[in-house]
Amino acid sequence: MRTATTVEASGGQLWSEQTDFVVEAEKLGLDVCWVAEAWGSDAPSALGYYAARTDRMLLGSGVIQIGTRTPVAVAQTAITLSNLSGGRFLLGLGASGPQVMEGLHGVPFARPLARMRETVEIVRRVLDGGKLSYVGTEFRIPLPDGDAVPMRLSTRAEHTVPVYLAALSPAMLRLTGEVADGWLGTSFVPEGAAEAYFAPLDEGLARSGRGRADLDVCQGAEVAFAADEDALGAMVAGRKKELAFSLGGMGSASTNFYNRAYSRQGWAEVAAEVRERWQAGDRDGAAALVTDDMVLGTTLIGTEAMVRRRLRVWRDAGVDTVRLYPAGESLDARLGTLGRAIELVREVGAGT
Repeated sequence: MRTATTVEASGGQLWSEQTDFVVEAEKLGLDVCWVAEAWGSDAPSALGYYAARTDRMLLGSGVIQIGTRTPVAVAQTAITLSNLSGGRFLLGLGASGPQVMEGLHGVPFARPLARMRETVEIVRRVLDGGKLSYVGTEFRIPLPDGDAVPMRLSTRAEHTVPVYLAALSPAMLRLTGEVADGWLGTSFVPEGAAEAYFAPLDEGLARSGRGRADLDVCQGAEVAFAADEDALGAMVAGRKKELAFSLGGMGSASTNFYNRAYSRQGWAEVAAEVRERWQAGDRDGAAALVTDDMVLGTTLIGTEAMVRRRLRVWRDAGVDTVRLYPAGESLDARLGTLGRAIELVREVGAGT
């Protein structure tokens, strides 16, 4: 198994500290660093800087939100970052949700599946280097009834650019299996993943005549090490409000893909109740409904032995790349957690 992490600049986080984290993570042997966009900083700017500060590890957009850029602008960004990093760039794309797209960007969150499919098709055509002529339901290039003619970029992709899709819904998972090189997942419960995630992924892979070996399953979770059971109990309790926010506060009043993902993995009743309380303003009540099993089932939190066992479950479920979100109050603490987690992933990947 490979190791990865995700960084994002938001709030009062210092850029210098995040840069130090990325540079030191490479020294620890991390394989991939994804840079998030969400509603904080943009991803490509930071990726260009980190490409200059690192030498070996892969760098990915985790994710560029489709709809905030034209497909050709996405392709231009991918080519630029791939070329300047010496082929170390992975293009991660996501549809986001109505709250961010409509509430922040003023872009309709309409037909995300068709928009994603056509974006990937256009990006790949641009990467191939030919003149672009495309007619779809969401995009038409060049626009008709004018003087424009098909064009090609004046720059070329010097390396292959793998495409990863962030997906939670069955329809987007099927598309991921059909057209992508990798899946960026979250809200992952390995015991429920076969039906909730891998069944639609495999349907999409079959459509394109491929198998699981052709798709990098990149799954992420927080990792934290507890010294003993008492410390573990405090850790779990501290994560319940974060999970309640995902179940109740992410997305819009009508759309929460995280809630639906947890529901498909065996927690439909609890997820619905948490969302109802959160939306009503009872945040503490919502957090109180989150069970210990929900936290432990979707994270890599525990004693070292527990985390090792959990990684074996992830490996056996079909995870290829483990995206680690290391806990810690300081930079040194987070790097310490990350370093030990990388060692454990290597051990488990090697079959120990």
